[in-house]
Amino acid sequence: MDKIFKYHFNLDSFVGILGYVLLVVFITWILSRVIRYAIVQIMKRRKTDRYGGTSILFFRNSVKFFLGLFGIVYIITTVPAFRSKATLIFSGAGILAAIIGFAAQAALSNLIAGAFIVIFRPFRVGDYIKLDETRVGIVEDITLRHTVINNFENKRLIIPNSVISTDSVLNHTIEDSHVLSFNNFKLGIKADIDLARKIIQEEAIKLPTVIDFRTSEQVMTDVEQVDVRVIDVHTDHIHMRAYVWLNEPFQEFKTKCALKEAVHKRFLFEGVALPIPMYKIIQG
Repeated sequence: MDKIFKYHFNLDSFVGILGYVLLVVFITWILSRVIRYAIVQIMKRRKTDRYGGTSILFFRNSVKFFLGLFGIVYIITTVPAFRSKATLIFSGAGILAAIIGFAAQAALSNLIAGAFIVIFRPFRVGDYIKLDETRVGIVEDITLRHTVINNFENKRLIIPNSVISTDSVLNHTIEDSHVLSFNNFKLGIKADIDLARKIIQEEAIKLPTVIDFRTSEQVMTDVEQVDVRVIDVHTDHIHMRAYVWLNEPFQEFKTKCALKEAVHKRFLFEGVALPIPMYKIIQG
């Protein structure tokens, strides 16, 4: 192929070199687009799980980078002017190579980390993950350099692969989509605990994302679907917690909000005492 290109371009002139480079870049770009399009079509037609889809998506993102790198190397090795200068540079480039290697260390670590994420699969595209209180959302893409997380404000968090691969990641959907949601409530110090527990349980099972996760033995022994416990008793309030099983982790926040609102309305309607702030007055 390089003989055909060289036959049509005079690689000893600036115009010939420019035309040759533009042609190689154009062909590389077309080839990249065709391969990436073919990969997208394969993803649409094949019924792959999220792990398989993540691997294919990562491969699609890799195509552009490696084809571009191949195009650059091809141009350098086939154009005499570039090849002679590259030989001169790399023949005594011990220091330059060290500088380039140091500069590319971060990029290389991100590339390796991205490959490890795809191979060892701590999370997939479409998973709901949490790194900390501010970095939480749905994995939207895994590229050679970074992982894209779409948070619940529809904003994209761009996290380098080398960072996310070394952080502790809470994956809500890696194996089981069922999650146990902790819902905390505060009651007045003289509130009817049994009535409050009954209200919380009744309101919880009304919500569409709440599921019955009891075993058959627990159902036979009349174990409550929603476990509500007194966590602590303070001087000004009683802390209760409802353990609610959900079938959709992406809806946990909305479910928490809906349950708190419904329970609060029932507390007011049925006269369950709510916490009253207590202030200590110090007279000087």
